[in-house]
Amino acid sequence: MMEKNNYNRFWRWHFYAALFITPLLITLTLSGIGYLFYTDVENNVYKHEFFGKSTQTEQLTIDQGIEKAKMTFKDYSVSKVSLLEAPYNTRLTMTHKDGSQKYVFLDANYQIVGSQNPEYTFSNVMRAVHSSLFVGGTVVNYLVELAACWAIFLLLSGIYMTFKGRALKKEANPTQRQKNLKWHALIGTIITIPMVIIIFTGLPWSAFMGDFIYSTAQKHPSIGIPLLKQKPPTSDMNEIPWATRKNELPTSGDASHAGHNDMAHMENMTNRSGMITLEQLMNEVNKANISKPYSIIYPNDEQGVYVVSKGSNSGVTGLDVSPYDEVTTYFDQYSGKLISKVGFEDYGILGKLYTWGIPLHEGHLFGWLNKTLNLIVCLLFLLVIFWGLKTWLIRKKKNSLSAPPNLSGKLSIGFITFMVLLGCLMPLFGISLILVVLIEIIISSKNKLQNANIAK
Repeated sequence: MMEKNNYNRFWRWHFYAALFITPLLITLTLSGIGYLFYTDVENNVYKHEFFGKSTQTEQLTIDQGIEKAKMTFKDYSVSKVSLLEAPYNTRLTMTHKDGSQKYVFLDANYQIVGSQNPEYTFSNVMRAVHSSLFVGGTVVNYLVELAACWAIFLLLSGIYMTFKGRALKKEANPTQRQKNLKWHALIGTIITIPMVIIIFTGLPWSAFMGDFIYSTAQKHPSIGIPLLKQKPPTSDMNEIPWATRKNELPTSGDASHAGHNDMAHMENMTNRSGMITLEQLMNEVNKANISKPYSIIYPNDEQGVYVVSKGSNSGVTGLDVSPYDEVTTYFDQYSGKLISKVGFEDYGILGKLYTWGIPLHEGHLFGWLNKTLNLIVCLLFLLVIFWGLKTWLIRKKKNSLSAPPNLSGKLSIGFITFMVLLGCLMPLFGISLILVVLIEIIISSKNKLQNANIAK
């Protein structure tokens, strides 16, 4: 009887979880498939911006090209420069005084080729849908994370029911429902491990668990992110020329913009007397044996440094590198001197795990094979959902949800242990689980009361 109770509880919770989160799971899976191929889509859709040439053929330096971009797009300042391998054009990230951004592309002569609104690029749209349903906000972000957590429960509870309920056994004359159930169970069993890996490697972006992972990596550098990456060094202000050292330093005109990484005064920062030019910085980067692709982030104040980095999960077409090539370097903004360097080998186990896991989730850790495997798993997951719905619709009675019965009885130690472990691994799931248990207790008490009244 205990096993029957466990089976029915798994079945009941499996059913209700699937019923409520299926629309979210379909949205997340389809947007995930879209994001898998964002580089392929963007290489074709944005061919002119990425690979095109300007009608202006005069050769400029990169600093002249940046100045021209700032003159063309008034009230915008350059906050980041992405230098990609040929045949990609150079990409400038330009920030407006109001905080909005624009991508501007420069060809090999550093002439302007075109621009984009970052909010509506294919990669950013797919990422926004996948992570926050393109709506955003804390509640939506929590819903997305909750759907991912309950998807893991669906997969694991499905494995339990497949073997306890002998769903894969051969039937002499199977009904349509039994056929659908068998396909649902078989494919669900096959994709459980790869799907759980895909979900867990995506959780660093999540609202609740993602913050926990990040804060843990920050607080414990030995297993997470090195202190040097958390607290970048500062430039030597003695490098500022004596003639301009006492000049009034630029300040942000509006404290309300402090949350935009001081982008409100970034334009002044790119013109500060004493700062080395970007071309001089690129020469120093070459001397440090840092090859393209890499990004340059400008200093955000008079003591800041140039940050030159190569990342494995930048989300920018043409900019991602292998996790093992990931590096962050800091250059003095006045002398161009390489101050310090943090590479993949300096990360703790947690930092390495997610530096490796995120590109696995995104499908570019080991090229087309990674992308193809992720696509197959996602398509099979959609088929699992399809056959699960068909199985329910065949069983469903008219004007009824036809939910699995809720048998009264004690919970087994195994069931409790399993749910507690999942709740600890996924805290948001654990919180929602408490709510589910309370609802079940209320429903059970109500049924007992009704049965007692009928008996009278």
